[in-house]
Amino acid sequence: MQKIIIFGNSGAGKSTLAKKLQEKHKLDHLDLDLLAWKSSVTPTRKPLAESSIDIEQFISTHSDWVIEGCYADLIEIALPHASEIIFINSDIETCINHCKNRPWEPHKYKTKEQQDDNLAMLIEWIKQYNSRDDEFSLKAHKRIFKLFNGRKSEIKQVAL
Repeated sequence: MQKIIIFGNSGAGKSTLAKKLQEKHKLDHLDLDLLAWKSSVTPTRKPLAESSIDIEQFISTHSDWVIEGCYADLIEIALPHASEIIFINSDIETCINHCKNRPWEPHKYKTKEQQDDNLAMLIEWIKQYNSRDDEFSLKAHKRIFKLFNGRKSEIKQVAL
């Protein structure tokens, strides 16, 4: 059974790699963005307990999966179930360029314009990856990578 977690900064290539692995190995795919946030005008995180239930439900109903996201707190919930982790540790400029060239994500945004309206904020947020001290930070991702005792790899770039 394959149970893979992919994590890294926004724009690192997590979704791209997850989709490639999903297709190649017939895995079920969970994008943590879809269960981390409340459905509201102002983005607000769901309570961790609520997201945890969603993650546990996904894991219990799928035997082979790939989970991807930048949320260390959510990744830690899935970590004991994983057979492999992949840390995409792309440089900041690569992440920014990926976001600038990202196609419309209809599962996250109603329109391409709505997605593009968030781009400036997203770029500023990406730039803070190395200096932040939160669940989205390089520091948190390195801690998860160090914690995991199973098969793991750290890559610098995903071919898009």
